[in-house]
Amino acid sequence: MADMKRFEELDYRPTAKGPAILRRRWVPAVDRHVVEILLGDEHLMSDLFIEGESELARRALAMAPDRPLSVLVGGLGLGYTARAALEDQRVTRLTVLDALQPVIEWHEEGLVPLAPPLREDSRCVLRLADFFTWFSPGSPRHSDETYDLVLLDIDHSPTRLLAPDHAAFYTPRGLADLALGMRPDGVFAMWSDDPAEDHFIHALRGVFADVRAEDVRFENPLTGEPSQCTLYLGRRR
Repeated sequence: MADMKRFEELDYRPTAKGPAILRRRWVPAVDRHVVEILLGDEHLMSDLFIEGESELARRALAMAPDRPLSVLVGGLGLGYTARAALEDQRVTRLTVLDALQPVIEWHEEGLVPLAPPLREDSRCVLRLADFFTWFSPGSPRHSDETYDLVLLDIDHSPTRLLAPDHAAFYTPRGLADLALGMRPDGVFAMWSDDPAEDHFIHALRGVFADVRAEDVRFENPLTGEPSQCTLYLGRRR
């Protein structure tokens, strides 16, 4: 360990939303370097905990209809949700939206530790776009561009938002706009760092069928105890 850097800032980019930071630090509890993405003071992603991001894709795919699938991922991060989705051979196209150009470039330049890199899979397309306006009138999405799965991992929860203008998405109107961009029996799934919130489940049930909130439990090496996150899932009526 004497020759290994315990903390290294891999990139720092100013953005309209605050500085985007890619860093690597040594974590003795797991005896390895951990890569993290921050936006200002907000901690967006770490490869110390990837269980929730991977399960987001896997559990949604378990609900998906048995046909070739077009998948939309909101939030690129370190790419673990997208990678888990690409493990399913039914996925013929996967579009990942991220509003931060540096995050996309870190993947294109090979600065994130994901293996194999997303750029090596011809089914995967990374797009610079705001997920929260993607289903609104006038967005870059073509009106006939619809999805079998929509996987969202951006905000910390339906009420702990990275930006105030995201709030409209979590309303019945915002969810209804989302559903219009999905194919029959399509599945929407969302990650949250907080316990299930009844008001959001109620909003989901106004638009989707088979709505559920499921826990994902995983070992936390920093505390020595289990931690958990929440996944919301529903099927387009």
